[in-house]
Amino acid sequence: MSSPSIESSTSSIRGQVVFITGGASGIGLAVGKAFALAGASVMLADANERAAAAAAARLEVGERVRSMRCDVTSEEDIAAAIGATVSAFGRIDIAYNNAGIHVPVAQTADASTADFDRLMAINARGVWLSMKHELRQMRAQESGVIVNCSSQSGISAAPGLGAYVASKHAVIGMTRAAALEYARHGIRINAVCPGSTDTPMVASAMADHRDEMQAAIDRIPLGRLGKPEEIASAVLWLASPGAAFMIGQVVTPDGGYTVP
Repeated sequence: MSSPSIESSTSSIRGQVVFITGGASGIGLAVGKAFALAGASVMLADANERAAAAAAARLEVGERVRSMRCDVTSEEDIAAAIGATVSAFGRIDIAYNNAGIHVPVAQTADASTADFDRLMAINARGVWLSMKHELRQMRAQESGVIVNCSSQSGISAAPGLGAYVASKHAVIGMTRAAALEYARHGIRINAVCPGSTDTPMVASAMADHRDEMQAAIDRIPLGRLGKPEEIASAVLWLASPGAAFMIGQVVTPDGGYTVP
């Protein structure tokens, strides 16, 4: 069997069905746009129903881009969003689990327990619940690709970000375990670990903690924030046949931040 060409890797996205959590803005929206432009049908799921609907309207190509309210802390919401995607498009070929939050910078002794619980509920448990229901559908299909969004904080650490670091490390662990469980079912699961990227979440962090955030940006060898479209291109590739031999791996578009 010949290896897939670069052209076939990207063109193969046409006609695929893509489910995205946290799809109303930032990286999730950029990923949705990239898949829509590549010819996929896309469901943008987000806790902010109005923002998701507005995003879908901006990306609309025929009837191929839709939106759905989905709070990833709610298993009922996730099950409903997966069901709505299958009802609309017949299946789910690719899932990008992007929903995530940040909380105020604080050293561990001074951090809020409520902030820790909220981070873990969205960033870790939300990914786990999303995979659980995506995998039930993909297992029945005997095919599928999942890309989970971790972070450069999933493979490195920074002071004041203990809870966030823990949640993003958890995503990588879940990705690797599930990848081993489902490889023989024709399902590939990998993670993307973006560095600091020009998104509303990072803009909010900059406003609240300018000195800490600027210090982090100054450590990026490329000397700038990433662009959402640059992360989207990595996700698109992980979902394509070009990455067909990859499972349980971590792709890190971070401008060199985590290079040893």
